[in-house]
Amino acid sequence: MSACEHCANYVYDDEYECYFCDINLDEDEMARFMSQSTDNCHYFQLYDEYKIVEKQN
Repeated sequence: MSACEHCANYVYDDEYECYFCDINLDEDEMARFMSQSTDNCHYFQLYDEYKIVEKQN
């Protein structure tokens, strides 16, 4: 299991039937992102559905 699977930016696309990173990166940022490990991602945001529900109450 990678860190991406716990990220709020890792979303499911119904059209392509797969998960992808939803961060909008330009060409240079994408090259840097692809050359590094996902363990050290600067865009990682922990997906915590309990926090989401807490804000709704």
